[in-house]
Amino acid sequence: MAKAGQHVVPNGGKWSVRKAGATRASGTFATQGEAIERARDVAQKQKTELFIHGRDGRIRERNSYGNDPHPPKG
Repeated sequence: MAKAGQHVVPNGGKWSVRKAGATRASGTFATQGEAIERARDVAQKQKTELFIHGRDGRIRERNSYGNDPHPPKG
């Protein structure tokens, strides 16, 4: 995981929330939805990005909560 922020990743049939670069999960949940809720709260408080990975481990969605490298114009 090279991208800074919070990552929701599959973990043996469950879903974990991990800070980028961390070896241990900050939380493990039964459903992806529960993990996303927790990761979103943390990302908003830390003003970082949220990366949601699919079952295959690839990033399928990302949201920025603060330091957006490409803010929209207008």
